[in-house]
Amino acid sequence: MSGQTAARRTVLKGAAAVAGAAGAGLTATACSTESEAGNGDTKFEEPVDLGAAADVPVGGAKLYREQRLLVSCPAKGQYKAFSATCTHRGCVLDKIEDGQGNCPCHGSRFDVNTGKVLDGPAPSPLPSVPLKVENGKLIAG
Repeated sequence: MSGQTAARRTVLKGAAAVAGAAGAGLTATACSTESEAGNGDTKFEEPVDLGAAADVPVGGAKLYREQRLLVSCPAKGQYKAFSATCTHRGCVLDKIEDGQGNCPCHGSRFDVNTGKVLDGPAPSPLPSVPLKVENGKLIAG
């Protein structure tokens, strides 16, 4: 009986090792599904109406996740737009806190007024996006 117990333990240990290796493979695969581009480019085939310029607070910023844009208003009537796509792995920023855009994937943080990287691993700033105000509306692209 002790021979059967030893054999059973060996089989169970082997099964656990295979399951662990398979799990590690799945984890690696899941990580590799993020965008490999990571260049932060946001391009539009046509101009995009973002709505009222007044929706972006003076001295603050607003995130337009669906359009992958971050718009700031450093002073009244002055607007700047940046891609909201992280330059590290291409994740879309998820929130703005204390004047910083946050990437939820790996923790990169960007200055909302300049696009500059404040905390990595992002290798480069957020690219600027052309933006104009027409009849009180923000138009990107």
